[in-house]
Amino acid sequence: QVQLVESGGGLVQAGDSLRLSCAASGRTFSRNCMGWFRQAPGKGREFVAAIIWSGDSTYYADFVKGRFTISRDNAKNTMYLQMNSLKPEDTAIYYCAAARGVAHGSYPYWGQGTQVTVSS
Repeated sequence: QVQLVESGGGLVQAGDSLRLSCAASGRTFSRNCMGWFRQAPGKGREFVAAIIWSGDSTYYADFVKGRFTISRDNAKNTMYLQMNSLKPEDTAIYYCAAARGVAHGSYPYWGQGTQVTVSS
């Protein structure tokens, strides 16, 4: 059974940092692109960041560029999202996802999400 499990969310103040982790089990995603998405209350799910299997290429939504950094450790089958300079508008449930293949695109594998709340 394939599982993606996020951790590291919590309640922080504006300007603080958090590091999210996504641990995969059931199969290896070392050759798959992986990504982070988020869903704020009353809004649809939106793309945050993605990283190809080698880590050589990363993609970011404009609203997190310069603040968030995505990385992965294929030996641990784990992906990370370092979030700095957090803003109240970053409050959302953050989901990790694994793409169908090497490219950033279709994401059929999803975790259950971890809540990030940023107070002003």
